Amino acid sequence: MNNGYVLSRKLLPIAQPWRSLLKFLSLFSLCFALTVGCGGNSQSTSPVTTNSAVADSNRVSIGTTLRAETLDPADAYEIFPGILLYNMGDRLYTYTPGTAELEPQLATAMPEISDDGLTYTIPLREGVTFHDGTPFNAEAMAFSIQRFMENGGRPSFLLSDQIESVEATGEYELTITLQQPFAAFTSILAFWGVTPVSPAAYEIGEGSFSPNTFVGTGPYKLASFGTDSISLDVNEDYWGDAPANEGVDIQIISSPANLFNTFRTGGLDIAYQTLDPDQIRTLVDGAQDNDWQVIEAGTNTVNYLVLNQRSEPFDDVRVRQAIAALVNRNLLLDRVFQGQAEPLYSLLPNTFPVYKPVFQEEFGDGNTEKAGELLAEAGFSEANPLTLEIWHSSTSTVRGLVASTLKASIEQQLPGIVNVDIQTAESATLFGNLGDGVYPSVLLDWYPDFYDEDTFVYPFLACDEGSETTGCESGQTQEGGSFYYRDRVKELVAEQRLETDETNRDNLIIELQELAAEDAPYVPLWQNKDYVFARSGVEGVEVQPTQQVLFWQIQK
Repeated sequence: MNNGYVLSRKLLPIAQPWRSLLKFLSLFSLCFALTVGCGGNSQSTSPVTTNSAVADSNRVSIGTTLRAETLDPADAYEIFPGILLYNMGDRLYTYTPGTAELEPQLATAMPEISDDGLTYTIPLREGVTFHDGTPFNAEAMAFSIQRFMENGGRPSFLLSDQIESVEATGEYELTITLQQPFAAFTSILAFWGVTPVSPAAYEIGEGSFSPNTFVGTGPYKLASFGTDSISLDVNEDYWGDAPANEGVDIQIISSPANLFNTFRTGGLDIAYQTLDPDQIRTLVDGAQDNDWQVIEAGTNTVNYLVLNQRSEPFDDVRVRQAIAALVNRNLLLDRVFQGQAEPLYSLLPNTFPVYKPVFQEEFGDGNTEKAGELLAEAGFSEANPLTLEIWHSSTSTVRGLVASTLKASIEQQLPGIVNVDIQTAESATLFGNLGDGVYPSVLLDWYPDFYDEDTFVYPFLACDEGSETTGCESGQTQEGGSFYYRDRVKELVAEQRLETDETNRDNLIIELQELAAEDAPYVPLWQNKDYVFARSGVEGVEVQPTQQVLFWQIQK
């Protein structure tokens, strides 16, 4: 996600990623509009009294403004249902808590991969049962994966565009054959949608979903699922370690103001997503006096400006580089986000070890001198000023603030030389036109489907057909509105998808980051921060590097 801004799903096919980005942007805009527009007036930092009923219960109460439209793994695509599924279900592979290191979960070992990279043989755990008592085995896992692909849910392309076949080759042995090698495939198997479901409770069929139920193998069972509350009970028959609490009760709260006040007055153990910047600051400032905890974490959301190199003046790399030099990220963070975000200097978020701040090294922030020199070389001056047209979704309050701040800053740096023209469009219109090259530049955001660098490389830099003369004519960069193409980049994108040696792959991704800064088809801007607030005495609350919150670790 995903933080409170809803996970964007994308990766493999040409059109699917940017359709999913449309979903993400529109929902992000809605969430932020709610957080900015619905702030409460009562934001005193004076001590408050804890609700004793909450404090005395061994169940954990969590408040959020996020909603879950479905709990069906084959169709759940946003971060909040993803968190629920992650806690109620298991996957073949998961991440060691506190790290981004994959480890077996329902598998008993990492997959055995054939020499050609196409066949994955996975041994499975024995003695596991679903919540309805149905045994878990290779047939059940194959059923769940086949259902994920065939039912046509929103994230189905993640597997259907990769898998040739899946079959039980033994009672506890699963064999998956890919259409083409893919180094990040094991990471996909840790995605929450690939949690197995009971064959006795689900069926395979186009559009056949069960949005209000969940029958998996995880440490919690679904006790109730409503529009204003969700309850999870401990699965007493769980094969693994028992949760540290007696269950989780989630309140779906109508507004950030109500979430803020309910937590402050002791009505919740934990408040998570979404609070507006003023409310976050108030809770942070009042933590010591009120004895509540502030858990701050980075996110994997990247926010950026895409520059259309088929559109004048961005067909000139010097102009794209000049815009990259003019952007002052620290000013954005101060004026728009009150410090509740981080500057971003690459297409990869800084949560990845291979992240390299290439735009900081190449351009810095608000580098007026360099921008002026580049624009002068490109023929722009007071007599021939550059018009920078920036588009963003009309429903996104945050992007409107970012665009206005960029306009004021850039025009102040180079008065009379650069004029910024801000334009808006409804989200569906914006993304419907993106691949047609209608917009010179657009403010966008991106969130990964699963935790791997490829989800920030392939969608941004891959092109199927094109040339350095014509730009991308078909592929990810065409669909994404940059139309970026470079022969060396195309080679590197393909190579990193095949490279299984971690060091070699890291080197390829570092070179891709460097070339992306050199050519500047995108200008990375900021990376969101995530905040969770917990009452004193509540332990084990943390946001994982993969943006998951592990309910079973929380105790009072």
